[in-house]
Amino acid sequence: MGDRARIYTGSFLRALANGLAGVVLGIYLAKLGHSVVTLGLVLSAGLAGATLATAAVTFHGDRFGRRRSLVALGVLSAGGGVVVALSSDAALIAIAAFCGMLTGMGKDRGAMLALESATLPSSTDDAGRTRAFAWHAVLQDAGQALGGLLAVLPTLLRDSGVAGEIGSYRVTILLYAALTAASVPWYATLSARADPPIERRAPISPRSRSILWKICALFSIDGIGGGFLGSALFSYFFFAFFGATEPQIALLFLGGKVMSAASHLAAAWLARRIGLVNTMVFTHIPSSLLLIAIPFAGTFPAAAALYLLREGLAEMDVPTRTSYVMAVVEPEERTFASGATGIARLASWAVAPAVAGVAIQTVSLATPLFIAAGLKIAYDVLLYAAFRRVRPPEER
Repeated sequence: MGDRARIYTGSFLRALANGLAGVVLGIYLAKLGHSVVTLGLVLSAGLAGATLATAAVTFHGDRFGRRRSLVALGVLSAGGGVVVALSSDAALIAIAAFCGMLTGMGKDRGAMLALESATLPSSTDDAGRTRAFAWHAVLQDAGQALGGLLAVLPTLLRDSGVAGEIGSYRVTILLYAALTAASVPWYATLSARADPPIERRAPISPRSRSILWKICALFSIDGIGGGFLGSALFSYFFFAFFGATEPQIALLFLGGKVMSAASHLAAAWLARRIGLVNTMVFTHIPSSLLLIAIPFAGTFPAAAALYLLREGLAEMDVPTRTSYVMAVVEPEERTFASGATGIARLASWAVAPAVAGVAIQTVSLATPLFIAAGLKIAYDVLLYAAFRRVRPPEER
């Protein structure tokens, strides 16, 4: 089995875990008696931990080794999940979320993804790079979808009499930890080719540094918007606003991930015809407009339909933006570039959940959706203005 297959497998297992946590974490904390403000603080703690880990791999990941970094991060994530599952104290849960990088976003944009993104381009050529990232994103979405479907586990455990209400959620969070731990052996068996040669670990060039400053600034705007839309918060929104049940939310998130997975392959096809930047922008703005419409749907089925349409567009920029960033820097700069853009996104994500929790409690449940849509539209306009003429090699 090659390194790409090992990365795909480990990434899929982590996606299963993240998809599961994204649905149940917010409801789990609510069942423990914690407020939505506490939920926001816990999510922000997890995002802060993920940001710190991404900073570490950005500056030291190649020196420590990508393989060893992936293994260490996987062990920390699994351990944090165990503590969250067994604790009821909000402070201890927040500390465990920080140390375990448990974001509740339902997706992965952290240090492990940065390392995977830096490694994948070496397995293909420029023409195949976006497709390789598209399949990586497809597997992530498939894992997140199936993980979201696993969120019916608390209901099954309660209905069968195996566990009580709180116990059913504790078992489910322990499953999150087990799935995360299962990814570790796949990273541990990566070949030596996963790490760049020591002599190629050079400082980033002035040209790449200039490009990355602009990209990171723009990704921060998008990241703040995305931080208002984590799966745990979206799950809580459907639960509190429309009265949706856990199985209904799990099935909805499954459908959303199926739509996202199909959109990644469509994005690779579209990018070959209109370019990476155009694909990012021209699919992202309509998804934000659909997001604004969700609170006005009136019923859960109508809101679910709008959500699914949005998911069919919202992540077409995921493989395209990763491919674009890896294309406009030198091969030996990819770990730094992947980590730097990840930090920009995560650091901004970390701010949003706590603000969203306060906004929900003091204004309305729909406020985070409106803020997120406005920020994302601004990001798209600025991205197009800044990078429409900066082309990757395959488009020159």
